Amino acid sequence: MRDDRAARRFGLGMMLLFWALLIGSGSWWFHLYLEERRNPNTHLVQVSDGGEPVRLKRNAGGHFVATGRINGEPVEFMIDTGASYVALSEELAERLGLAVGASAWFQTASGRSRGYLTTLDEVALGGLSARQVRGAINPGMSPDLALLGMSFLNHFDIQIRGEEMILSPPRR
Repeated sequence: MRDDRAARRFGLGMMLLFWALLIGSGSWWFHLYLEERRNPNTHLVQVSDGGEPVRLKRNAGGHFVATGRINGEPVEFMIDTGASYVALSEELAERLGLAVGASAWFQTASGRSRGYLTTLDEVALGGLSARQVRGAINPGMSPDLALLGMSFLNHFDIQIRGEEMILSPPRR
């Protein structure tokens, strides 16, 4: 009788462990799936070879989102050809140690807002990088997302075809 109880407890423990592992691995997989749909270009933060075109895929919402670097630090960008500058939040600017420049007014998708100009030593996406890039610190922005605007994109040739954007070094 005592061995029966021990075997039942062991069996119950193994069944609970199985379900915990199944639910845990399923949750982990689902999280990765959702993250890939939100930012299908996270791998670009690891690329360091210069001069090769960068191919971006649209995310599930139809936007081009990619992980790049500002001054060597990883940053998630939303590529925005309608933005004049690389725009980032005050929190992100503080984390990156950016110098706050002159105060300025910006016309954003959510209206007019006051922010600050700054200069980014280096902005990189995949193997492409630009130095001394003009930036804008906008207090109303999401703290974890920066807009990759034309102050960076103007350094490269841009092609958009269907679900893909290709950034290439300029033809000389």
